[in-house]
Amino acid sequence: MSARFDAPVLIVGAGPVGLTAAIDLAWRGIEVMVVERRHRGEPPNVKCNHVSARSMEIFRRLGVAGALRNAGLPPDYPNDVSYRTTATGTELARIPIPCRAERYSDKSGPDGWWPTAEPPHRINQIYLEPILFRHAEALPGVSILNRAEVASIRQLQDGVIATIRDLDSGETRSVSCQYLIGCDGGKSTVRAAIGAKLAGDAVVQRVQSTFIRAPRLLRLMKEKPAWATFSVNPRRSGNMYAIDGRETWLIHNYLRPDETDFNAVDRDACIRLILGVGSDFDYEIISKEDWIGRRLIADRFRDRRVFISGDAAHLWVPMAGYGMNAGIADVTNLTWLISAVLQGWAAPDILDAYEAERLPITEQVSYFAMDHAIALSKQRAAVPGDIEAPGPQGDALRARFGRELYDLNVNQYCCGGLNFGYFYDRSPIIAYDGEKQPGYTLYELTPSTVPGCRTPHIWLRDGRSLYDALAPGYTLLRFDPAVDVDALVAAAAARNVPFAVLDVQAGDEDLKALYPQKLVLSRPDQHVAWRGDAPPAEPSALIDLIRGAAQGGQKQRAA
Repeated sequence: MSARFDAPVLIVGAGPVGLTAAIDLAWRGIEVMVVERRHRGEPPNVKCNHVSARSMEIFRRLGVAGALRNAGLPPDYPNDVSYRTTATGTELARIPIPCRAERYSDKSGPDGWWPTAEPPHRINQIYLEPILFRHAEALPGVSILNRAEVASIRQLQDGVIATIRDLDSGETRSVSCQYLIGCDGGKSTVRAAIGAKLAGDAVVQRVQSTFIRAPRLLRLMKEKPAWATFSVNPRRSGNMYAIDGRETWLIHNYLRPDETDFNAVDRDACIRLILGVGSDFDYEIISKEDWIGRRLIADRFRDRRVFISGDAAHLWVPMAGYGMNAGIADVTNLTWLISAVLQGWAAPDILDAYEAERLPITEQVSYFAMDHAIALSKQRAAVPGDIEAPGPQGDALRARFGRELYDLNVNQYCCGGLNFGYFYDRSPIIAYDGEKQPGYTLYELTPSTVPGCRTPHIWLRDGRSLYDALAPGYTLLRFDPAVDVDALVAAAAARNVPFAVLDVQAGDEDLKALYPQKLVLSRPDQHVAWRGDAPPAEPSALIDLIRGAAQGGQKQRAA
């Protein structure tokens, strides 16, 4: 290790969340150092199986979406979710999700209507993380220090001193930075260092998970393969994710409320019940990945110059795939704020927006996840005893229960609301205008330009995605070129705020319905900061508000 590493930003943890933070900061011209306990190239746990559409939008902007889309399951492997009596048994319901070869073109499924250029992507973390690592490592200004940990953190008025320990030699060195981001997981040392406390529900669900290799399994299935295969029967309910689409699988055995000891539950017997195979079926256990689903939220996400994101800030049952993806949303909310301060165009008070925006959303999503986990647990407990009965009566029962399975679960596997519906309604750097943001559910959303909402996606007349046309900084969308915005542009220039004007010419969308105002200001993270039919009477006041320099640091509405 070098005697001293100085970097504007130090990131603790090189999982998907920490790597995304590093990539985004480097993309914005900020040097960053990442500290990671694992060896370079050491594979991650088999945890995340899904990259949300919102995360894919972020990866598209960062230039890594294509590499991710071309990895994971084979191109033609169905991304469907199948509900069966056992993995090799009778299908009860199927949620159709296009394979990655048809992901951009097939709009027939329950997520085909989503307003985005980047649909979600089913890929396990063992394929996702190495791609992000290689991309980050190749960027100018990114240094990744493997086999190292942060032993202590000391905050000064103008920076942070971190003591870094080499895990192989035991040597320690000091690293100075201006800001530190803890992306170091559920047992976060950074969270402990800032005195943040987790609160909520310590146990929502216990899951005995096993990563297996079973080359014969696909051949035993009567039904078409699926990305996720649920086994629903009175004996043992579980879920199985296809990892490589050929022979590796991650099996989740959902423990019953009275099963509190992982080791007391017969792992092998449960796996065979979930798969629907006998004692003569051979498989290999690659690793045991047991976990407890929780709903725990840190009481704060920041102490002065130190921040926490992802599992360091919140832990919940990963329903709707919103474990890792929530962490990616955290850091891409934070990185542009830190960049703005380091680049000199924003006041330090802009950093107050991170906790003000992300903590309330975290609370909302945690309840979505917990409530859905509880509903699924109740549904598993209500599996009819004769679900596998032969004949017309059994067929009718399976059809009815299959519809119930589909109706409950399509909401989490095609969760448009969680991807695009959330909004920031208490931010100090958004100019609210009195209109309430539209509500959303797991599945449903209403695209809106109400300040705080995600900037509604449209396809431009030239065929580009609106998001591909947005600038890295602020973009003023102008829907009437006759509106004079020179004063607003000049006010931004006077404060060195990165500010571009985009005259929007859309394709087939009804622009007036989606964008009723003539001007919409989109933030660097693609959320609406302000809107109006004309520039505000005091353009400088709006610019000062969005850069965190409003008088006294108070929320102000731009007239």
